[in-house]
Amino acid sequence: MEKLIIDAHSHLWLTQDTVVDNQRICQLEPNRSRSLFFGEERQMLPPYMIDGQNTAERFLSNMDYAQVAAAVVTQEFIDGIQNSYLIQVANRYPDRFFTFGMLDYRHAGFIEVAPSVVDAFKGIKIPAARLPKQFLTDEMMQLMHLLEQNGKILGIELQDGDAQVGQMEEIIQECPKLKIAIGHFGMVTRPGWIEQIRLARHENVYIESGGITWLFNDEFYPFPSAIRAIKEAAHEVGMEKLMWGSDYPRTITAITYKMSYDFVERSPELTADEKAMFLGRNAKQFFGFGDLPNLPYIKNMSE
Repeated sequence: MEKLIIDAHSHLWLTQDTVVDNQRICQLEPNRSRSLFFGEERQMLPPYMIDGQNTAERFLSNMDYAQVAAAVVTQEFIDGIQNSYLIQVANRYPDRFFTFGMLDYRHAGFIEVAPSVVDAFKGIKIPAARLPKQFLTDEMMQLMHLLEQNGKILGIELQDGDAQVGQMEEIIQECPKLKIAIGHFGMVTRPGWIEQIRLARHENVYIESGGITWLFNDEFYPFPSAIRAIKEAAHEVGMEKLMWGSDYPRTITAITYKMSYDFVERSPELTADEKAMFLGRNAKQFFGFGDLPNLPYIKNMSE
């Protein structure tokens, strides 16, 4: 059986310079990989990325080395809106990347520019965790209908627990054909996370695990509690509704890119078929990837 690994949650940017909650997030100074993040100095990128550019080409090098065939590139307010760059990435590497567009939902009137952004991307991202608890306004529901009508995918991350689950149920009821990917594995280390997972009992709702190694960072590799959480989620909704995601590049400041999935691949608690579904097969079907490269294993100099 050929190995198929697809990353369902990653980030790319050329420049990170934005404002969130009236606080600037940006590269601290030239030739450093650290950023100013809500008033604190943070290691946002691996230390060798000294120009602050988190590019598709660097990611592809990591992907090829780790035998990751394709990746989904999502967006977040803390990265700044990266629509222009991600359109370039999708056009340059259509067989390797699925990219999400994003609008500035923090300001009313975003629906006026929504049709052009929706038309340019295969999916639209909403970081609802950084929006008011009641994020589902009339304008937001208009966007949901626009996505459903155009056959686009909604990527969304929610506030901890069930704080926004009721609003998601309303969206699912109003837009039953809308495909939805819920991120960060329901914020698995927070109370009430399983309520977000249970949304995947609906036919077109899937869960991706972007950031799961960050959420279990205190435990660290090989993240046995993360494996138990994956099994618990599979018990609730079926392994066929779950997808692996790395949250690249922030998570690889602590571990290597390959380590962000091989703790699953090496686990004796999951069957070969469960691993195949979680690590690639489900994402290939959900995001509609076509033919993907079969990447060979390349030995390290240290082997």
